[in-house]
Amino acid sequence: MTQLPDATGIGFKRTHFDALRQTPNRLGFIEVHAENYMGDGGPPHAQLTALREDYALSVHGVGLSIGGAEPLNRDHLNRLKHLCDRYAPDSFSEHLAWSSHGGAFLNDLLPLPYDDATLDVVCDHIDQVQDKLGRRMLLENPSTYVTFETSTLAETDFLTQITARTGCGLLLDINNVFVSCTNHRTDPRAYLADFPLHAVGEIHLGGHDAEDLPSGPLLIDAHGSPVADPVWTLYAETIMRIGPRPTLIEWDTDVPALSVLLDEADRADAILEGARHARAS
Repeated sequence: MTQLPDATGIGFKRTHFDALRQTPNRLGFIEVHAENYMGDGGPPHAQLTALREDYALSVHGVGLSIGGAEPLNRDHLNRLKHLCDRYAPDSFSEHLAWSSHGGAFLNDLLPLPYDDATLDVVCDHIDQVQDKLGRRMLLENPSTYVTFETSTLAETDFLTQITARTGCGLLLDINNVFVSCTNHRTDPRAYLADFPLHAVGEIHLGGHDAEDLPSGPLLIDAHGSPVADPVWTLYAETIMRIGPRPTLIEWDTDVPALSVLLDEADRADAILEGARHARAS
């Protein structure tokens, strides 16, 4: 199985297609959301087929409901396999969250209690996905706004046990770390110190919105603005610790011109290159 290059990519948006075709080696990879390509044809597939000739590809799922209490949706999983077989992506990832129940699909990625029962469900679902796809998947740490009194494990311990039991890798979303830790009044550096960094196969960076409440700041993982300076700092510290990793700039709402995304990618590339030089010296 191939893997993404240790370089920077962006989430592909159709309005950027022509510009990306004109600069085929400008980025390390592109990422698409799986659910946008589960039809059989049309312009989305025509564009992705063309871009796949020039770019490594990451497929990022948002609808498997890995953490849901119900069995995985077999039709969704079959369509996901067809998509991965068609494009042979260099990476496939999903979220530590749930988003469907009783036949209803929710437009959100909802949090889980971190306990042994949930751990069993998540590991069983990951095993099913990896067996069906015939590939190792990456699991993304969530952005959260509530915690559960019934949780018996820290999120980092929960993720560590998942990787040990299933062999999956992790997608470390550093903006999600900053958002969650700010919302829960915990230390993002302490979180990252406990994170199973050896399993990280890809990193996400994105923007967030902020609101001041009487209880303190509330951050929302919005993907509609530049990466915040504290997130860049955490990213640089993490890359210096573990070395370069494939890094995605996420920007899904209020999408700007491609040049703005490339500027963000350049900043990440500079951090990756600095880590290479530091390790070589």
